[in-house]
Amino acid sequence: MDRAISPATRLQRRRRTWLLAGLGLLGGILVLVALRGVIQPSLKRQDILTAPTEVGDVEASLTATGFVIPGREAVITSPIQSTVRRVAVAVGSAVRPGQTILELDKELTSSELARLQDAQLQNRNKSTQLHLTLERALNDLRSQEQVQEVKIRSLESTLRDEESLLNIGSGTAESVRQAELTLRLARLEQQRLRGQIRNQRRANAADARELGFTVQIQARSIAELARKLGQADISARQPGVLTWVNEDLGATVQPGDVLVRVADLSSFRVRATISDAYADALHVGDAVVIRANTTDLRGTISTVSPAVEKGVVTFYARLSEDHHPALRSNLRVDVFVVTKAHKQVLRVKNGPFYQGGQEQAVFVVQGDQATRRTVRFGDSNFDFVQIVSGLRAGEEVILSDTKAYADTPELTIKP
Repeated sequence: MDRAISPATRLQRRRRTWLLAGLGLLGGILVLVALRGVIQPSLKRQDILTAPTEVGDVEASLTATGFVIPGREAVITSPIQSTVRRVAVAVGSAVRPGQTILELDKELTSSELARLQDAQLQNRNKSTQLHLTLERALNDLRSQEQVQEVKIRSLESTLRDEESLLNIGSGTAESVRQAELTLRLARLEQQRLRGQIRNQRRANAADARELGFTVQIQARSIAELARKLGQADISARQPGVLTWVNEDLGATVQPGDVLVRVADLSSFRVRATISDAYADALHVGDAVVIRANTTDLRGTISTVSPAVEKGVVTFYARLSEDHHPALRSNLRVDVFVVTKAHKQVLRVKNGPFYQGGQEQAVFVVQGDQATRRTVRFGDSNFDFVQIVSGLRAGEEVILSDTKAYADTPELTIKP
């Protein structure tokens, strides 16, 4: 027959059941923890870059590329058509005003100057001959006028005689009329001669002026060519350093060809280029930051070129410290044109994580975990990004590219 189970036995069985259930639950938890460690994505700390958020200034800027150029540079061109005969100073040498740097061959120009001087002598001889010829023609007319004057006085006397004869009845009215007509013709001839003399004088003056202009033009040409010939020995016009010279001995140069560049290396400025898409954002007086290697220098835009060449705009920047030791001629620099300035705002270093949008997800590191968080950003520059909301000062943010974990809420940071 069946016997009743004692309470002690039942209690013992319940305890065994609870123990087994507890062990199973613990095992399940351990399995879940193990699986979570295997499934959850993780990163090694040495493979990522992080930076804390901080309070500081953020200047929104446009990035351009530039080169350091001398603040003042003298460009000396060839005054004549010639060939390079001798280079007296090597590139990189200091030069003083008046020091000869390069010599050109003067033979061709000297021959041309001699030809012009000979032509000028011919012009002056022509001027003397023309003056004599014109004066002779004028004297001939004056002589004819004097003869005509005598003739008129004679005809006036003849007319008076005819009138006297007519009055005493010895002459005729026809003789008087003939004498009057002859006198009138003589006076008209005198007027013609006087007009011809006036015209001759004006013609003489015009011819003399024309030849005088020719002589003056020739004199200016001679003086100009003599001046250019004197400049054929190319010399420095200001103290500085020779940065470039045409060293091709025997090379033909034309008037206006650059031969020498002398720079004053006591001060510098920057020539920069940027895409024409940002042309409207450039204004004279805008602040710029010049990064020369690891040194940041400040300045302002001094000139913006109105022309666009090959899709880029050229502008020049004047530096506050234009003689800083970090500056070197032709040094390549980064130029940041400041468009906005935010003072004492929350910021984080710029890095691959930043995609340029106003709102995006970032990973915030807390111990060995990195939690995805949506953050709103403001303006940015090459160094920093402004944080509008979503982060607090001192929180550590992963700067590395984490686009592969865009749908992952958490990451494990392994040592």
